[in-house]
Amino acid sequence: MPEQYLSDFDFDLPQELIAQFPLEQRDNCRLLHVIPSGGYEDLRFHDIRRLLRPGDLLVMNNTFVIKARLRGHKATGGAAEALVERVTGERTAIAMMHASKSPKPGTEVIFENAGGEVLTVRVTGRQGEFFELEFPDSILPLLDRFGRTPLPPYIERDANAADESTYQTVYAKIPGAVAAPTAGLHFTRELLDELKKDGIDEAYVTLHVGAGTFQPVREEKISEHHMHSEWYSVSEEVAEKVNRAKKEGRRVVAVGTTSLRTLEAAAVAPGVIQPGSRDTTLFVTPGYRFRTIDALITNFHLPKSTLVMLVSAIAGRERILDAYRHAIENKYRFFSYGDAMFLEDAPQAK
Repeated sequence: MPEQYLSDFDFDLPQELIAQFPLEQRDNCRLLHVIPSGGYEDLRFHDIRRLLRPGDLLVMNNTFVIKARLRGHKATGGAAEALVERVTGERTAIAMMHASKSPKPGTEVIFENAGGEVLTVRVTGRQGEFFELEFPDSILPLLDRFGRTPLPPYIERDANAADESTYQTVYAKIPGAVAAPTAGLHFTRELLDELKKDGIDEAYVTLHVGAGTFQPVREEKISEHHMHSEWYSVSEEVAEKVNRAKKEGRRVVAVGTTSLRTLEAAAVAPGVIQPGSRDTTLFVTPGYRFRTIDALITNFHLPKSTLVMLVSAIAGRERILDAYRHAIENKYRFFSYGDAMFLEDAPQAK
């Protein structure tokens, strides 16, 4: 494969197309069907019923977004903000931090909630760009009391009470993500029930999306980029479901790039995945041969992002950039609270 460059995945996106709020009805967003033989269909998300086939296995990420954003000040007085990247233990986590001065080990950071309660967290060290934090008690309940929904940086407003539910899939179950698996935000309980009646099978994997997902690619040669690590889990039951679907020639349709990365990271051979829980740094770019997934439901992604590279691996870079041009010309809404697209016929490994 010839060297690929960051500039190959750039495009101009009007600021006004970046969705700042969700639609009132989840499955009423727009859906761009990229037809494998050429052309596009402009649909609504509930039309996904006619793009899926009886026997398809829909694989979704059931991670639950935690209230990972904390705002407060250092004990010495300077303002400080923490965005938890990953919970590493009962009382420990790593986080991105913004402060007037980079906090050193031993620094105490104080956070306060609307009820006037105070939480003191201690910085214990560094892991590259992340800070190691120690909490006084179990982290998840404390984040629920003191934290805020960690909306992405391109949503230029503070999270409100409504975001606590709208920035969460209806099937979210396992706490740990600091960003939503956004393709799944379009599903309603009613739509999932209808898909079951249509003969669509479903399975759930878990990948805790980290804050690193919003970090820009800094290297011009994309082969020099290193993906941030994310934790995933695939149960024995789900591995068996996926392997059976592939053996029987049924399509495996990933809901979102996180489900796709989980399935591909768990693959040990074409059409075979293994159960287990581990970290992945899988970086999918054009030329990648997919071992598990046949189709993808996804949102529209940032210019020059690893996710644009990933969807280009399915449909081809020129095809994706043309689809994005179509979406921009037709005023599709972009990013986390935006619209969706359906890609099929992923290149398969032999």
